[in-house]
Amino acid sequence: MWDAGRDSPDEVFTLATSILAVDGDTAVVRAEVRYGDPLRQEYRDLWILRMDDDGRCRWFEEWPYWPGRPYSASDDH
Repeated sequence: MWDAGRDSPDEVFTLATSILAVDGDTAVVRAEVRYGDPLRQEYRDLWILRMDDDGRCRWFEEWPYWPGRPYSASDDH
């Protein structure tokens, strides 16, 4: 999904994450992604992850926010 939306594999971006909470097999992460140099788009997301016994993600939910935009990612038609 992410690869299909990029300009190319060489597209400039940065990703910064921080773990906000962990409870058992569930974690909440804040992510900030910035595209372009100069900056042309940024996203701030909350990720909810559930891990399996091997430490791999078995479930993922994303709550995106686009700073400066009056809509959410799901409204982009």
